[in-house]
Amino acid sequence: MNTKALKQKILDLAIHGKLLPLARVEKIRKEDPASILLEKIRVEKEAKIAKGELKKDKKDSFIFLGDDKRHYEKFADGSIKDIEDEIPFDIPDGWSWCRLKEISLDMADGPFGSNLKTEHYTTKKEARLIQLSNIGEEGWREENTKYTTFEHAKKNISRSIVESGNIVIAKMMPAGRAIICPNNEKMYVLSSDAVKLIPSILIYSKYLLNTINSPSFRNSVTDNVQGSTRLRTSISKLKECFIPLPPLAEQQLIVSEIEKIFAQIDLLEQNKTDLQTAIKQAKLKILDLAIHAKLVPQDPNDDPASILLEKIRVEKEAKIAKGELKKDKKDSFIFLGDDKRHYEKFADGSIKDIEDEIPFDIPDNWQWCRLGEICYFQNGYAFQSNKFSKDGKTIIIRISDIKDGYINLNDCVLSQETEIDKSYIVNNGDLLIAMSGATTGKNGIYNSDRIAYLNQRVGNIKIRDMQTMIPSYRNYYIQAMQEEILKQAYGGAQPNISSTKLNDMFLPLPPLAEQQRIVSKIEEIFAILDRISNELSTDI
Repeated sequence: MNTKALKQKILDLAIHGKLLPLARVEKIRKEDPASILLEKIRVEKEAKIAKGELKKDKKDSFIFLGDDKRHYEKFADGSIKDIEDEIPFDIPDGWSWCRLKEISLDMADGPFGSNLKTEHYTTKKEARLIQLSNIGEEGWREENTKYTTFEHAKKNISRSIVESGNIVIAKMMPAGRAIICPNNEKMYVLSSDAVKLIPSILIYSKYLLNTINSPSFRNSVTDNVQGSTRLRTSISKLKECFIPLPPLAEQQLIVSEIEKIFAQIDLLEQNKTDLQTAIKQAKLKILDLAIHAKLVPQDPNDDPASILLEKIRVEKEAKIAKGELKKDKKDSFIFLGDDKRHYEKFADGSIKDIEDEIPFDIPDNWQWCRLGEICYFQNGYAFQSNKFSKDGKTIIIRISDIKDGYINLNDCVLSQETEIDKSYIVNNGDLLIAMSGATTGKNGIYNSDRIAYLNQRVGNIKIRDMQTMIPSYRNYYIQAMQEEILKQAYGGAQPNISSTKLNDMFLPLPPLAEQQRIVSKIEEIFAILDRISNELSTDI
């Protein structure tokens, strides 16, 4: 669920008069309609003009509903215009249409041109500039705040000083979003990209803020922006924007209802985040159960894993005898002694009791081995960065291309080097792993038929014999061990892990048939978890 879109929907229902049940507001609309409120605002403004506290605007106007139920606008010169075709949408009886300027005591731009120069900025926290970066979708944002001096603000740009409770509207990127100036003792000054609005004391500011931030209002602003590369609105256009106005008591009820609903949506968002985290943790738990032989039941009819390992050893010895394979002095294999303890036999014939090193118990038809006994590692090639080129022919896979369990080639680099040993080629289905950096152990499957090459610091974990371990079981095992791999890495700010350490990792090997059952069960459960995760992210 897209909670941001849900909030926008709530705001639109509110300004269309559809958020509250009729029974709750019907009496308010009849006894104290918004038309009376607008008349009081006109009287308030005229009194301030008479006292010299407010300057008369020759462009003043007000909207009224004629006896023919059509909307008209009366201007300062006495002329009247039928504006029924301009009215954005229908509103309930007891509400009134007005323009933003009609319910504002003042609207002002930020300083322009010579009013604010480089020398007027200060590193001292004096008068804060309200810029686009401070006008967030959820209210005031503190980051990247700039300051001018108190002296310059008071002397040269006093009209642009914003007081607590004033509404500030962005003129661009995207135009129309608004905040209420924070309630504190600091001085705020507008930048040239914003407009301040001082609402009438007879208007509930929070209702006006919600109206300005609603999709209907924002769309009316963005439909009338100007410019080519930096689309922006103007103070004159904002003044003419239509506002659907309920009675004051209903404004307060609407805001109260919005705040209650938003609180529930925020809780939903937090719960959604918690649930996404829980899904990730559940996947790790499933993988942990899998390698501990607790995900699927064992079948006594399965050929034990020890037969698979014996087959590998026989094949290796045959290849060594034929000279097809070089004997590795570090070769070893694990076996269970008659005393039910685990031992490791090395190439030189020596035997070591490793019972205390075995991570956990496994079923009788499983077998402990080292990862290097089942798999071998292909390290990456040291490509020359000065030969990276947009028109290069060779696709290079780097650590940064490992994304969420797969290899993403969208941002891969290309090299002009072409004479590269084919052993560095990555094949479809290969499992690649980060060998250094903060993401050591991060791994992903290469699902592509495009010819690509492995860069240095990326390892390729290849299975020696597909009749011993199926690729999907290898993949899930490495995922389950990702945190353990990072623990074994050495180094400080830039951890590294060697192929030797990876080769020495203990691997609990199930029978081949059980590997397939484990993979099938993991994929079945993961599909359910992925479906839940996708539904949480789906737009409303």
